[in-house]
Amino acid sequence: MPFSVAIIGAGPSGFYTAEALRRSERDYRIDLLEGLPTPFGLIRSGVAPDHQSTKRVARSYERTAADKAVRYYGNVQVGRDIGLAELRRLYDAVVIAVGAPLDRDLNLPGGEKTGVYGSAAFVGWYNGHPTHRDLEPDLNVTAVAVIGNGNVALDIARVLVKTPAEMADTDLPEHAAQVLHAAPVRDVYLIGRRGPLEAKFTNVELREMGQLSEALPVVDGGLLPAGPNPAASERDQRLQAKNLETLRSFTALEDKGGDESQSKRVHFKFFLRPLEVLGGSQVEGLRLERTRLEEGRVVGTGETIDLPCGAVIAAIGTRAQPLEGLPFDDRSGTVVNRRGRVAKGLYVVGWARRGPTGVIGTNKPDADEIACHIEADLTDAKATPAHRTGRAALEDLLAERGVTWVSFDDWKAIEAAEIEAAAPGMPRKKLVSIAEMLAVLDGPSSPGE
Repeated sequence: MPFSVAIIGAGPSGFYTAEALRRSERDYRIDLLEGLPTPFGLIRSGVAPDHQSTKRVARSYERTAADKAVRYYGNVQVGRDIGLAELRRLYDAVVIAVGAPLDRDLNLPGGEKTGVYGSAAFVGWYNGHPTHRDLEPDLNVTAVAVIGNGNVALDIARVLVKTPAEMADTDLPEHAAQVLHAAPVRDVYLIGRRGPLEAKFTNVELREMGQLSEALPVVDGGLLPAGPNPAASERDQRLQAKNLETLRSFTALEDKGGDESQSKRVHFKFFLRPLEVLGGSQVEGLRLERTRLEEGRVVGTGETIDLPCGAVIAAIGTRAQPLEGLPFDDRSGTVVNRRGRVAKGLYVVGWARRGPTGVIGTNKPDADEIACHIEADLTDAKATPAHRTGRAALEDLLAERGVTWVSFDDWKAIEAAEIEAAAPGMPRKKLVSIAEMLAVLDGPSSPGE
């Protein structure tokens, strides 16, 4: 009789965990529970619309979902439709793979003003996430400040300044395209408390900023060090050297002035710490303090500048969402765990475990480790595996409660409708509300084997 494992969350970490368990010699029945009808998590709602090649990793997840040992339950929200404690009674092991979908608080005076947005909400909005579809950011501004020096900040800046032609072959939803392409944004400021060596940009993303048709990257060459930090690891030194080379190339672009069509600017602003969002009820600017590094610590110099802008987007990190019955570290925004173990039969993987760090592939070794933990715990001679009913009991309970779940075949029907509705050159026209997604289906999904 197979062991039953429930994975809460069908993003990269959830699918990688399912795949790691599937490769095991042990017989598992693996159920992926996802709050949205759509699977793939940040692949669909976090990766920028113009990075379609990155989204192709979902093909490997589809192969995992096609395995008869794996079943997908979309539109099933743990905490609303079924409780964590109930799942733990139904399954031999439960894995938390919910990611880190919530924005961290900007925690600045004026941070509550209209025109301040968190990156999770803003990225979710331009990716058509149902939760953020109605964000309606006011981008009728000429300047936007993006707080953060990571890839998410780069994505936001790039999407803000790209032309309709540059976004024509993407899956940018219509509601976002209308706002972005009508916005009079001319200047985007990327604000970092530290310097260029400490920025978390990957080089391939950074280079893209020098290839925009209507925007030039602007860098103060006087802030660029001669070379990488000699105290850094060899790997980090290689990354720093590449990024420095790219940033220096941006100064050359600026010296040339760009083409006449390049009227927009993306300003890389290092060594600046946000102090206050300025304005009345609406954002009018951002007060910043110049900083320096002392033994790796950010120290304020006392010198401040006011940066005029009409919107502030904080790309300062995200956090997991607390779930009833789950120990949670509010400071780190992660589930309390010891190397992925939370309690007997309960595990956590991915960003909910370690915070929003790394790239998509970083979740693979993480998932492999959790699969090994499950394997070891279920074969522990001191334990008596229960071989709990899992899937059958889950479906009975959901049916009893009138919960309409979306199977993977149902998701493929939704996806087919999106592809069919797409304009020429676009990969899909995203459905951006749960009601629209469910309307594609003929009726309640059939459990089916």
